[in-house]
Amino acid sequence: MPRYAVLLRGINLGRAKRVAMADLRALLEDAGYPAARTHLNSGNVVLTGENADPVEHAGRIEDAIHARLGTQVRCAVLTADELRAVVEGNPFAGVADNGSRMMAHVYLRPIDPALVAGHPPVPQDPERARVGDRAVYQWCPDGLMAAPDIGPYIRIHLHTDVTTRNWNTITKLAELI
Repeated sequence: MPRYAVLLRGINLGRAKRVAMADLRALLEDAGYPAARTHLNSGNVVLTGENADPVEHAGRIEDAIHARLGTQVRCAVLTADELRAVVEGNPFAGVADNGSRMMAHVYLRPIDPALVAGHPPVPQDPERARVGDRAVYQWCPDGLMAAPDIGPYIRIHLHTDVTTRNWNTITKLAELI
């Protein structure tokens, strides 16, 4: 059975949408995902699932969370190959020297490849943000809070929502998968 990385959006940030990782693992195993392994306390999971479209898995996981916890949580599900492609596609690999300040804004759902092909730098942060096939990469040398907010640009021009992870988390999930 294939392995997937699941990135839940917006859980355990402050007091919002609190989910214990043990409860999340149990919920996922009950939903048919054996060997679910969480990383950190912010909704990062590596799991095994049937060979299916990651979008189908995302919908199934979102429904299971809503049914069990009564909360709406969206997620991105990536295959092992998609996650490796995110890591290998980092245009700032030679520049970003602090994994906690290198961000991957991962698309909740894959986007139209035509939107990515030949895409110029993100205008709000042209020196440090690039559109990729499965994520927008943003190098934030002064930290994410000091970086330009590119979220509205992603929603308007790429027609998707994202969940953001730092590079340390992305590369750790790639190791775990």
